[in-house]
Amino acid sequence: MSIPDRETMPYRDCVGVAVFNAQGNVFVGRRKAGAHFQNENELSAPWQMPQGGIDKGEDPLKAALRELYEETSISAVSLLAEAPEWIYYDLPDDALGVALKGKYRGQRQRWFAFAFTGNDGDIDVTAPGGGKFHAEFDAWRWERLSRTPSLIVPFKRDAYEKVVAAFADIPQRFA
Repeated sequence: MSIPDRETMPYRDCVGVAVFNAQGNVFVGRRKAGAHFQNENELSAPWQMPQGGIDKGEDPLKAALRELYEETSISAVSLLAEAPEWIYYDLPDDALGVALKGKYRGQRQRWFAFAFTGNDGDIDVTAPGGGKFHAEFDAWRWERLSRTPSLIVPFKRDAYEKVVAAFADIPQRFA
């Protein structure tokens, strides 16, 4: 099987969400095996922040709030910041033509930071939206933002380092 031509493939428009608790830590969820890359279990990130596609014509902020709820049941948030630019990542060669329905070379993401204004008991990753949505995570925890690049799959690491840089001042706001 030949590798698709990366240069002719588009990026999938996506949002990413950094949710900060009162201690200045961010929400991370542990991906269920195969939850994101469809049969590519070795590509599934052990831990990551919520993310998901932007529907055609959908405002990125609305997409971020929708994806956050669909993956975590979190709805009690207030906007803190938006990353100043799109953040990109490319799939590794062995995932081209397979992951992301085989149509994309990677993702370009709009990242948003929110303050969590609810209670930990509001978070439900195993039956998000009261079971209305497919669970993408099987566990969650609060983590230091600076540690998130070490938790993600290697091909997303540069993107997460850009997210950390974009939101680096936010944890200090909670100190």
